Amino acid sequence: MNLKRYLTWAPALRIGAAAALIATLAACSGTSRPKPVELPPSVALMGIKQAWTIKIPKVEFPLATVVNGDQIAVAGADGTVVVIDARAGTEVWRANVGAPLAAGVGSDGRLVAVVTANSELVALEAGKVLWKERLTAQAYTPPLVAGRRIFVQAADRTTSAWDGQSGRRLWSQQRTAENLVLKKPGVLLAVGDTLVAGVGGRLVGINPANGSSRWESPIAAPRGTNDVERLVDLTGTVSRQGDVVCARAYFASVGCVDTARGALLWTKPAVGADGIGGDDRYIFGSEDSGAVVAWRRSDGERAWQQADLLKYRLLTAPLAVGRSVIVGDTTGLVHVLSRDDGKPLNRLNPDGSAIAATPVLAGNTVVVVTRNGGVFGYRPE
Repeated sequence: MNLKRYLTWAPALRIGAAAALIATLAACSGTSRPKPVELPPSVALMGIKQAWTIKIPKVEFPLATVVNGDQIAVAGADGTVVVIDARAGTEVWRANVGAPLAAGVGSDGRLVAVVTANSELVALEAGKVLWKERLTAQAYTPPLVAGRRIFVQAADRTTSAWDGQSGRRLWSQQRTAENLVLKKPGVLLAVGDTLVAGVGGRLVGINPANGSSRWESPIAAPRGTNDVERLVDLTGTVSRQGDVVCARAYFASVGCVDTARGALLWTKPAVGADGIGGDDRYIFGSEDSGAVVAWRRSDGERAWQQADLLKYRLLTAPLAVGRSVIVGDTTGLVHVLSRDDGKPLNRLNPDGSAIAATPVLAGNTVVVVTRNGGVFGYRPE
């Protein structure tokens, strides 16, 4: 397993605060990844058509797209931020923050926020930069925009809140940082009146008004004798149904937490690097082996596993849409599987470059972003 694209050393201390030292870990194994198995011919059991496409600059950072109604916000590595109307496939606005990006995008439908590679938090509105503020360390998790505030989780384990209009910092909560953190999006979302963040292997409930902790619930615990073995960050997209949030701990487990009580409902071993998707019945995840797995939301028992079709492919987190599960890979393909048993329903090839972010649903349109900067909208026929 090559961890170079996932991990970064952190932190070095400076003036009472931790700063991320941007130096990636070399591969922990000298062996190369096995070649993906050959795919069978695609059979379109579910009709899907491309509705529109928009071009943005290359996506060479861990992009997480955000949906608000029929609008979706995306970004390119050079600092370009674009808001798209997914119904018409047209740009609402486009802007550039003037620096390469490290994290994004966050939005509430009005304000948009990103973090630059220079550790600046940038807020935009209607295509204009409102303000920029320096963070204590680099951030790889997209900012969360909610309640006219912007919440940020940095690599030094600092969670902070900023006034969305003025850029004034409202509060900051710092925790002890580990020697290694993931150089990829973590977990940060709002559930009711609670800010829910991933801190190490735990989901943490935070009072958004002042940053005080309300509860903590472990999805995975550190194990092993070195920094790599003990790394258990929560990573990527989550699946939420009401007060229940399900998340993945990096190469350790998946689990669900009742955020109203801060109580762990269940946790199951899982070996994957990206987040999860889900619906009211199942949690879906892609494993390091290329397997796609469905766990029952109620108790975490495995419902099915598609182990052979996508073997050895590096997959995005899955998106659950109706009777299908949609997942992209680094060869540039998008795979549409049955949500009931994982059997293939269709296969898409947007532009031949790697799928850069977890597919999302905006209105009735599935939106896929590629490494070469292609943004594609797909709809059922």
